[in-house]
Amino acid sequence: MPINRRSRNITEGVARAPNRSMYYALGYAEGDFKKPMIGVANGHSTITPCNSGLQKLADAAVAGIEEAGGNAQIFGTPTISDGMAMGTEGMKYSLVSREVIADCIETCVGGQWMDGVLVVGGCDKNMPGGMMGILRANVPAIYVYGGTILPGRYQGQDLNIVSVFEAVGRFTAGTMSEQDFGEIERRSIPGSGSCGGMYTANTMSSAFEALGMSLPYSSTMANVHDEIVASAKAAARVLVEAVKQDLKPRDIVTRKSIENAIAVVMATGGSTNAVLHFLAIAHTAGVEWTIDDFERVRRKVPVLCDLKPSGKYLAVDLHRAGGIPQVMKTLLAAGHLHGDCMTITGKTIAETLVELPDAPRADQDVIRPIAAPMYEHGHLAILRGNLSTEGAVAKITGLKNPVITGPARVFDDESSAMTAIMDRRIVAGDVMVLRYLGPKGAPGMPEMLAPTSALIGQGLGESVGLVTDGRFSGGTWGMVVGHVAPEAYAGGTIALVEEGDSITIDAHRLLVQLNVDDAVLAKRRAAWIAPQPRYVRGVLAKFAKNASSASRGAVLDGD
Repeated sequence: MPINRRSRNITEGVARAPNRSMYYALGYAEGDFKKPMIGVANGHSTITPCNSGLQKLADAAVAGIEEAGGNAQIFGTPTISDGMAMGTEGMKYSLVSREVIADCIETCVGGQWMDGVLVVGGCDKNMPGGMMGILRANVPAIYVYGGTILPGRYQGQDLNIVSVFEAVGRFTAGTMSEQDFGEIERRSIPGSGSCGGMYTANTMSSAFEALGMSLPYSSTMANVHDEIVASAKAAARVLVEAVKQDLKPRDIVTRKSIENAIAVVMATGGSTNAVLHFLAIAHTAGVEWTIDDFERVRRKVPVLCDLKPSGKYLAVDLHRAGGIPQVMKTLLAAGHLHGDCMTITGKTIAETLVELPDAPRADQDVIRPIAAPMYEHGHLAILRGNLSTEGAVAKITGLKNPVITGPARVFDDESSAMTAIMDRRIVAGDVMVLRYLGPKGAPGMPEMLAPTSALIGQGLGESVGLVTDGRFSGGTWGMVVGHVAPEAYAGGTIALVEEGDSITIDAHRLLVQLNVDDAVLAKRRAAWIAPQPRYVRGVLAKFAKNASSASRGAVLDGD
């Protein structure tokens, strides 16, 4: 008998014997070779609370696979904690880890010729990295999210990871005592699970549910609650059935299903990182999807959910209010979702949601009805201008002052920018420019949560602009524009900005503009010299050499 269905044509007769012997060493019996081989890509790690609770989910998945008649094969994937690496040199490895995770999954599934794969992940880059690996392998697959964290508590207030970063700014501004600062630091992260607001991990998990690649309700469960273990086991059983039906990821991940996912990102007020990651996911799936498609979806889909970082509630509150299925049904009833898209369960979106009401329950205010949204249009806007001809990304909803023109305060790295903020050298009306932080320049396009949170903590979140070719955390809000492309290292206009230049950020006109004459810019460009690479060996050097523009997802295998 063949080891698995995919290897049937190459493991016949005597040639299969050494292959089978390796499996006998693992405890296989003769009958096991008739069963599908299902990989479990396990992101468990004690590096970060996002991933420290994953082993129980991997164990449940293995049990579910075996009960459904499959053979489970476990292998590991790495993780980098954005929260722990933030503001350090380690943050440069975060986006790089997305590619490493995808490589791990593609390599193991392809190398071991698996029939299907279940990916278990928690921290931010586990999500897109896992999905990209799934799409590269293109065997039946399902994503199991590790779950969100419960909120911390102090002085009657819910806390989360962003509470700590903003407390830094308040403490340095003299508006918070050292005792309160210490208590917030200790209490904000009470246990295992991914950061609790609609930050990047929860944004991507919600989007994967809308994409049809995760089970309903699974994207907003808490890691410490029992229901998530049962959900992981159920996901395994669904996957074995998908193997039998030969339902592959690229049958599910289409242009229409990606549009569904982005509609949910807009409706939930999700992370700016969704733009970067879904450009990469679409590229991997072979789906035509550009940065302008995000703006197209934004204009028609309202923000329905009152979630942090710009709202009141956390993912656990969204779960209690009806979760992503209720958000999706509200959008579907309003004509904002494609109900005919297939899901990993074998049901369409419309079939999955058929028993849910068209409107959210009246006894909660986490999910708003379509007629009374938080904002009429989505929050993730694509800004253009001479500072970003390929497009930049900004959250534009909820700003009291959506237009700012001010003098540029220019920094070629995050550290010097952070020092200027902490020294109180940044004042209302300034526009900070943080550059050489793009995919190639940093390299690795680190997140700027520390500077933006410090500004918010000092009360400058709505009066100081910030423009960068780096990224932002899902926890970022304020007058900030990221993913500026072309990046400084590639000779983008952001490299030509000088201290004191006038810059305009205009959310109404979707404009990010350097107010300097073209002739002056031409002279500056002629004099500009590209900097030497910051790394010449190792994974960061490889990423810098191969990464595409952020406007194309910062992928490594582009044209």
